[in-house]
Amino acid sequence: MKVKAIYPGSFDPITNGHIYIAERAAAIFDEVVVSVLLNERKTSAFSVEERCEMARESLAHVKNITVDSFNGLLVDYVHQKNAGVIIRGLRAMSDFEYEFQMALMNRQLAPEIETFFIVTDPKYSYVSSSSVREIFHFGGTVKDVVPSNVYERLKRLR
Repeated sequence: MKVKAIYPGSFDPITNGHIYIAERAAAIFDEVVVSVLLNERKTSAFSVEERCEMARESLAHVKNITVDSFNGLLVDYVHQKNAGVIIRGLRAMSDFEYEFQMALMNRQLAPEIETFFIVTDPKYSYVSSSSVREIFHFGGTVKDVVPSNVYERLKRLR
């Protein structure tokens, strides 16, 4: 039996920390779908199409990863994709508290879906998409924390 996992997130933009989690998940599960969330209540730096394209380019080297987008309830999307696992990355204890609550809520909604936590490499423990956008906006360097294709896209925003 093949196990499909969904790795959801806004990925605005995708970072090397996200890539690390996706690669680790791909080494564990038969298929991983990196799923870009379309959250209409949030203003994004990049469109969902751009975020998907950056993720595809950044993860092209991993054969059992595909990229998709979704909106609505995550558990509904997981069912739609015939997956059984949700991947969540953890950087710090503060992430754990939030992710633990979300995992329990998802279990309440769909007890057959498992949440699998993957701890990031310590060198990415401080990296988030929002910090990348803010640092870049104020002229700081983010070249070492995002894939090169993402860095090129960020430069076009200036």
